[in-house]
Amino acid sequence: MTSNLTAIVAALGLALLFLAVRAGADTVLVEAEGFADAGGWVVDQQFMDEMGSPYLLAHGLGEPVKDAVTTVAFPKAGEYRVWVRTRDWVWMSKTPGTAGLFKLVVDSKPLDATFGTRSKDWHWQDGGVVKIDKKQVTVALKDLTGFEGRCEAVCFSSDAGFTPPTDAATMGAWRQKLLGLGDKPADGGSYDLVVVGGGIAGTAAALSAARLGVKVALVQDRPVLGGNNSSEVRVWLNGQTNFEPYPRIGDVIRELDHKVRAHYGPSNTAEIYEDDRRIALVRAEKNITLMLGWRGNGVEMAGGRIAAVIAQEVATGKRRRFACKLVADCTGHGVIGALAKAQFQMTDKGHMGRSNLWSVADAHKPSPFPRCPWAVDLTDKPFPGRDAKGKAPAVPRNLGVWYWESGFDHDPISEGEHIRDQNLRAMYGAWDALKNVDKLYPTFKINWSAYIAGPRESRRLVGDVLLTKEDVLSKKQWPDACVPCTWSIDLHLPDVRYEKGFEGEAFISKAHHNRFKGPYWIPSRCLYSKNVENLFMAGRDISVTHEALGTVRVMRTTGMMGEIVGMAAAVCKDYNTTPRGVYADYLAQLKALMAKGVGKLPPVSRKPAKPGRAAGRAVKLSPPEWLASAGTNVARDAKLTVSGSYASGKYPAANINDGKIDVTTNAGRWVSDGKLPATVTFTWDAPRTIAAARIVTGWNHGRSVGDCIADFVFRVPDGAGWKDVPGAGAAGNDKIDWCARFAPVTASKLRLVISATSGNVARIYEVELYAGKK
Repeated sequence: MTSNLTAIVAALGLALLFLAVRAGADTVLVEAEGFADAGGWVVDQQFMDEMGSPYLLAHGLGEPVKDAVTTVAFPKAGEYRVWVRTRDWVWMSKTPGTAGLFKLVVDSKPLDATFGTRSKDWHWQDGGVVKIDKKQVTVALKDLTGFEGRCEAVCFSSDAGFTPPTDAATMGAWRQKLLGLGDKPADGGSYDLVVVGGGIAGTAAALSAARLGVKVALVQDRPVLGGNNSSEVRVWLNGQTNFEPYPRIGDVIRELDHKVRAHYGPSNTAEIYEDDRRIALVRAEKNITLMLGWRGNGVEMAGGRIAAVIAQEVATGKRRRFACKLVADCTGHGVIGALAKAQFQMTDKGHMGRSNLWSVADAHKPSPFPRCPWAVDLTDKPFPGRDAKGKAPAVPRNLGVWYWESGFDHDPISEGEHIRDQNLRAMYGAWDALKNVDKLYPTFKINWSAYIAGPRESRRLVGDVLLTKEDVLSKKQWPDACVPCTWSIDLHLPDVRYEKGFEGEAFISKAHHNRFKGPYWIPSRCLYSKNVENLFMAGRDISVTHEALGTVRVMRTTGMMGEIVGMAAAVCKDYNTTPRGVYADYLAQLKALMAKGVGKLPPVSRKPAKPGRAAGRAVKLSPPEWLASAGTNVARDAKLTVSGSYASGKYPAANINDGKIDVTTNAGRWVSDGKLPATVTFTWDAPRTIAAARIVTGWNHGRSVGDCIADFVFRVPDGAGWKDVPGAGAAGNDKIDWCARFAPVTASKLRLVISATSGNVARIYEVELYAGKK
């Protein structure tokens, strides 16, 4: 019998003894995540393995959410003592017990107690005694603040002296007993490969393996796929794919990639991430059994191998056993590996943290925001979006982006909830300071915030090769090189400009880059466990050091790891071998699959990288034939003024008319300040006649160039104002290389007005202006 099963049996024995004390009492347990109607509350499963269960979260961004409602069946009428499992999530603030408050409403009557006010730890708060006079009663959770109230469960007991158990082992068994879940998990089937974690790496692993004839179970604890690249977290994909000598590695990632690349701000909307399309892509594979809403949180071991993965349904607590020959840990946190006692490393202090992206938007009406004395106190502190002198831009900027990150010195596993909550407290504190201290942005409101955190670093499972920073920078070669890395060694640490007063709880990071010429190919021996013989891993939990994680952790790269794991699993099945055996005996077979690929899209080509520059996807500009005879580019001798620039030293306005266009890099562009409309004004000493224009815009993010300006028009002076030049503009433009001819205009000034673009940011490589003929 394995040690974890022994622990379960021991816990069950304790629980039965506990229950025997209360023999004859009627006890009803209601799990919050199982409410029939969650209303405006959301199910949060991120920390269930640490605190015992998923829970409901009132993530209202300062506005109370709609009630969560369910119907509870009681065995008989009578008086019941009520207990609610909750916590005070702002216990560390100057005003604990003042956020996250809620009421329990039983049969339309709110209890006297207010919940979420007592303890920093998860605990059972006494709600007093209620009289139940019918067998079916409506129970509701009423949020009072809109600020992250949380409820894990409600317990009713006819024994007035009863107190629910608090230690994890007893409570777990007690919960199973009351919910009628049984002692053993149900049979979930037998599989060649169980993939745990449905982020980009896990989804790619499942697709790759299934297309090669492997029977796969994909276990994912959220209702969507994509992980950090889903609508719940909204981080876009980075890294580059499809390099020689294996140009088909990355094909599956191209299928998973979304068409629109988002940017920070209110334009980063849920539909961009195409959750439904990804789910449909997986479900179309006959060899995949997709288990959405199931958390892999147990294993059965047999002779140094994982014999089965145990998964728990988030909504019901039911468990299933997935027998397996192979396992891929794509959880990011190395959850399955740790349960199987795989060797791992974890940096205790100074590791990268977690981010919860957020954005604000103009509601075009008065939008007050309550004071938040329990939030991070930024009354007189600088933060991105407000400088050291307390000044902020006219339109909110730099809020809720990647560097709003915390947890650098906290345990990324046991203190995960605290890390996420610190991000939320920083968000609310910053918005409170801007709205209520600085009296800015009266019509703006918090538009969206992720309550699912985006982690960067935790456990790293150890394989036969532990990749180091030195390996990458010295370009060490491996016979089993399989995944190309193109991202810099990018490590996040607290930004010292904003850390004073928040030491140990910093919430703004700075990226420290160590750049190299890519791609750098990592070995397959980083993708399986050193001591658990049938365990693969793909994602940020692979076998690398803290420093080397900086280059492998971006999602196109982790997705390609998944593709390789799927291929290696197919080799394991075909030749009855282990992950290590693939390298030792069947590497040629794996390389043959790598050369062929498993994607369903047409192949892509890539130009070799220029010296000193990371390789970029070949992008073909397509100016029309008439441009060759359009005459002199008069934009070259114009003086330029722009409405506002982002990082003007790095992306100066002078790039707009310097005569250089190189879309393989992002260096030679002007980038606007994020405020629309953005304008570029050309001024000449004498009038110029202009009858044609070319604008090259966009952002090279590895696999393609996108994010061109969408709505724009050229204008000329008209008395005291400006008027549009007919035909000299576009609406809904999707071309990075836009050209147009129009009726000639003669003027000493010409203005380009941009009214719509991705993330409200205009990115211009070059503007060319012509008379229309030589």
